[in-house]
Amino acid sequence: MTESLRPPGETPPVEGSTAEAHPERPDGGIWEHPRVWLSLIVFGCLLVAAFFVVRVIDL
Repeated sequence: MTESLRPPGETPPVEGSTAEAHPERPDGGIWEHPRVWLSLIVFGCLLVAAFFVVRVIDL
């Protein structure tokens, strides 16, 4: 015997999950990618150090 058709949007009883959906993780803001910020800080430090190295060599 064939199963009767269900209305659109209704999940048949044998499909789907009865578990609750996992809560979505909140946005981490600027701390989401700490490697980007660390690389910018290191790059800035290297620029300042290079400035002083050039000044010492120029003397």
